[in-house]
Amino acid sequence: MSPRRRRPAATRRSPVRRRTRRRGRRQRANERLVGLLVVAVLAVAVVVAVVNWLLVHWWVLVTIGVLTLLAGGVWFHQKQQRARWEAVRTQGLRYGLTQLDALHHTRFEDAVRELMHRDGCQDAVRVGGAGDLGADVKATDPYGRRWVIQCKHRRNGLAGSAVGTPDLQVLNGTARQVHGADIAVIVTNGRVTAPAITFAKQQRLHVVDRDTLGTWAAGSRPLWELLRAVPPPRKPTSLS
Repeated sequence: MSPRRRRPAATRRSPVRRRTRRRGRRQRANERLVGLLVVAVLAVAVVVAVVNWLLVHWWVLVTIGVLTLLAGGVWFHQKQQRARWEAVRTQGLRYGLTQLDALHHTRFEDAVRELMHRDGCQDAVRVGGAGDLGADVKATDPYGRRWVIQCKHRRNGLAGSAVGTPDLQVLNGTARQVHGADIAVIVTNGRVTAPAITFAKQQRLHVVDRDTLGTWAAGSRPLWELLRAVPPPRKPTSLS
């Protein structure tokens, strides 16, 4: 008889446990709600405090606005440059090294001028010839930098005579002082001696050797992205 009496007792206690659980769940829900309300009140208080501070220190808003406009201008300018370069690439002006090797030296200068023009240097011009004072090609890039380029063509490519320090000394003596170069470059389809490369680094000259020329002429990137330590852009001009 005792087991039969315990079962009804257990059955009678179960509603009490259910009510206790429900009260516990409601209490936890209420606690979460109170916590959310506290967080919301704190967030509103912080926002009000920040707004009041900014109203007093209004110049901070002006500074943020100016910086935002400048950042937006830089982003837009870079986007334009990328779009311009993509348009240039679709024009398809490319040279292979074997093509460049077979050119006459004056036609090689024309090819360098055409590559600079392809990269967005609208005023690129060949000035090589007698009395050129070390400048075969001049150009202004889309960033306002003035380029002076001396071209050294070797019909035999790597088998031809190497470009040496004397060639760079001529460029170094005239590129900036006479031609007003921001970037002075010597371009060759041949070899460059180690002393000449050392001299170029010392004098802030740039050397485009056969490997770099091949990459540039193939149309992968504009020349200023292939060279190291080029000067920063000048103030944007009508060309940029």
